[in-house]
Amino acid sequence: MTIPRTIRMHENDNVAIVVNTGGLPAGTVFPDGLTLATRVPEGHKVALVDIAQGAPIVRYDVTIGHALQPIARGTWVEESLVGMPAARGLDDLPGPVRGRAPLAPLEGHTFEGFRNPDGSVGTRNILAISETVQCVSGVVAFAVQRIKQELLPKYPNVDDVVAIEHTYGCGVAIDAPGAEIPIRTLRNIAKNPNFGGRVMLVSLGCEKLQPARMFPPGAIPIGSGEQPDTVCLQDAAHVGFGDMIASIMRTAEQHLAELDKRRRETVPASELVVGVQCGGSDAFSGVTANPAVGFASDLLVRAGAAVMFSETTEVRDGIAQLTARAADDAVAQAMIREMAWYDAYLKRGGVDRSANTTPGNKKGGLANITEKAMGSIIKSGTAPIAGVLAPGEKLQQKGLIYAATPASDFICGTLQLAAGMNLHVFTTGRGTPYGLAAVPVVKVATRDDLARRWHDLMDINAGRIATGDATIADVGWELFHFLLDVASGRKKTWAEHWRLHNALTLFNPAPVT
Repeated sequence: MTIPRTIRMHENDNVAIVVNTGGLPAGTVFPDGLTLATRVPEGHKVALVDIAQGAPIVRYDVTIGHALQPIARGTWVEESLVGMPAARGLDDLPGPVRGRAPLAPLEGHTFEGFRNPDGSVGTRNILAISETVQCVSGVVAFAVQRIKQELLPKYPNVDDVVAIEHTYGCGVAIDAPGAEIPIRTLRNIAKNPNFGGRVMLVSLGCEKLQPARMFPPGAIPIGSGEQPDTVCLQDAAHVGFGDMIASIMRTAEQHLAELDKRRRETVPASELVVGVQCGGSDAFSGVTANPAVGFASDLLVRAGAAVMFSETTEVRDGIAQLTARAADDAVAQAMIREMAWYDAYLKRGGVDRSANTTPGNKKGGLANITEKAMGSIIKSGTAPIAGVLAPGEKLQQKGLIYAATPASDFICGTLQLAAGMNLHVFTTGRGTPYGLAAVPVVKVATRDDLARRWHDLMDINAGRIATGDATIADVGWELFHFLLDVASGRKKTWAEHWRLHNALTLFNPAPVT
């Protein structure tokens, strides 16, 4: 007989979530004597006490909403019963906590990586072909297929060839406020550590985003030339489509020959730049997968690595927690700056942070963005926040970093790629086949049932935490060691195995003309 179980995140909480697969029917009696007065689906909240109309609903020791009508003990706290609280203001926030003991160093961990001329380290050895404008994407895609079929087999030390396809470069207000974000994003993606410090570019010729604007003097890392190797399709030397493809392939082969000379070498774990993200979240995300990722994040920071967490609307409700964790006042103010910018951005669009939650989030037990935010922040661990990046900026330091991005899976991943991540961790409760061609994506399942059904898509099963078969520390250490193996090329993620690669998506808050 299956024992009915709930998980209560804090002793002050007046709700808990049902753990049992498929949920539990009315009449179910829990070991502590709580009896369900209504059916409660898996992952959804049950009232542990009578909650009066207007009273706070508390989870994670945080008010995630107010009861819109009386809620009886033992009943399902369904989304329609939860009134979302107002967003925390950005004034009078707590400052950084002083005198906090630093995390103990974690020494002796290494991986096998590719060193680059600029000092960064790649976990993969990939030829990237950047584009100035979407108009050339079809030509580049055709060329990439030819390169993979005809050239790549000659260079066994190169892992892949990818096109940095996007929908920018022309038909945009390229000098408008906000237009610098997609431009610097494309520039910095080209310099990702997994691309070996070599920049190859395909241009149309008449676009607004000219090569010299995308890569001004000094924009390319030392050791790889002052200007990118550029193929311009409108060049008079190209007579027909075949000439264009031949030109791209000639340039690509020069880059392949150089990349093929690279070899993995033992480097400290401090050379990892890990982006953490969640998508298809559910009520278990903040119970299992994200806490395990947070534990692993602390291990990485202790080892001297860089870890980026993001998704502005998904941490906005925890801004008071984040400013208190800032390493200093400047970091706290930078966090506030990014939150204020995004608040204004949403206001211009006529929405607020409540637009974030999806039907899948709600079906998985998350009533609103406040509840979702509490579970999202946990994946950042406990380390002090050492720095803040605006969208599209490149990382320049170690430690825990807040990289400001929208919460969209694809835009967030694109911006973290531009920041310089060489490894990606993605948690999911509802399930998503998300992947990136440029960087390994490690998928962490929040529930046993998802890990079982998607056994050849999920890399780590954090659902064992909810069932009591593993601790947060157990799964955190498992993830840490798996990351080192994936970074070294000893293991591939399922997304790599199946070549599941989502398109990159630029964040462009400027107008399109």
